[in-house]
Amino acid sequence: MLDLAMHHDEGPITLADIAQRQGISLSYLEQLFSRLRKRQLVGSVRGPGGGYTLGRGADTIFVAEVIAAVDENVDTTKCGGAHNCQNNQQCLTHDLWQDLSARIYDYLNRISLEDLMQRRGVKEVAQRQEEDAAPSVSAEAIRTG
Repeated sequence: MLDLAMHHDEGPITLADIAQRQGISLSYLEQLFSRLRKRQLVGSVRGPGGGYTLGRGADTIFVAEVIAAVDENVDTTKCGGAHNCQNNQQCLTHDLWQDLSARIYDYLNRISLEDLMQRRGVKEVAQRQEEDAAPSVSAEAIRTG
């Protein structure tokens, strides 16, 4: 999603481009983007020049929302919040881990894609990825002059 946000001004972005830049399997991205589309976090454009766009502004899409859309969670409890951590009962530190999970969620729910895009380190990594993904002069082009 951050890659998509970083390239939003280029029009629809193909999953193949994202896969190449991020080193993620195309089939895995297809699964993720299907889920993101169901939650309307992304939109798809069919046909030549098609691809994916953000479903709304990067400043209104929060990291916690993206995580939830792809069926992930930030739960740090051993039991997944079921209160059956130890012998089918709550363990001694359950509340500690549950509180940590809530704080992580709250933190991620305050960070938008736009916030991430403004970070210097993110910009530097995105630039490097662009350079790494850019097609270099091929041996064929060199041979044919």
